[in-house]
Amino acid sequence: MITQEQFDTELKYIISNAIREDVGDGDHSSLACIPDNARGKAKLLVKDKGIIGGVNFAKKVFAYVDKNLKLDVRIEDGSEVTYGDIVMFVEGSSQSILKAERTVLNAMQRMSAIATKTKTFVDLLEGTNTKILDTRKTTPGIRVLEKWAVKLGGGENHRFALYDMIMLKDNHIDFAGGITKAIEMTKEYLTETGKNLDIMVEARNLTEVDEILKNDGIYRILLDNFDYEDTRKAVKMIGNKCLTESSGNINEATVRYYAECGVNYISCGALTHSVHNMDLSLKAIK
Repeated sequence: MITQEQFDTELKYIISNAIREDVGDGDHSSLACIPDNARGKAKLLVKDKGIIGGVNFAKKVFAYVDKNLKLDVRIEDGSEVTYGDIVMFVEGSSQSILKAERTVLNAMQRMSAIATKTKTFVDLLEGTNTKILDTRKTTPGIRVLEKWAVKLGGGENHRFALYDMIMLKDNHIDFAGGITKAIEMTKEYLTETGKNLDIMVEARNLTEVDEILKNDGIYRILLDNFDYEDTRKAVKMIGNKCLTESSGNINEATVRYYAECGVNYISCGALTHSVHNMDLSLKAIK
């Protein structure tokens, strides 16, 4: 994954762009009917159940909009919530609260949904040695928020983007002219550029697993769309030579069975691309 510095930079981009997109040249609804000096207080209300996510992101948004806003957080990131819970109170300029409202809610609703879905998978894997991973199947522009939410739900992050791990998938292999050639060219590239990146290679069948294993320096083998029997065989073939990962339409009904085949990781795009936002609202307190 990316460094803390890169993580913080991504957050700054997201916040500034979200406020630019939503506010433009001004929140004219608020400017039209709320005096500049008006002060107010609001509560962030849960109207659903699951795992809350985005509390710390909300702090950053409110501070970006108005550093004088005061927050009273009652429920922290990663906590279980249910209908009627109050996550936080925010107090200060009424105009500032309204300016930040939609960015805070949009982010928290999605992050909470992702954290909740991830927690479901984590619970299904309880008692195994397998970790659940996210993927790059994220919403363009807010990947760092969605991967952050996976961590809040108890999952692990896969590579962040194309630049922090070598991942030779089927198309790379086919375009390069085969597994061994792709690996050899990759090692040459890393030597020439001086980059220190782990190499992960996708296998489509047991024959490809065998070929990958003939090459040294592989960090992890991705077993893509393997059935349970072949997954068990592949895990036995690989042993301790490198780490293993299963992927390919794995869902709540099948994830436990793949874990019991002995893989180290299971990656699931559904953690980020197939969630229903948690229902949250920001309500003024009269």
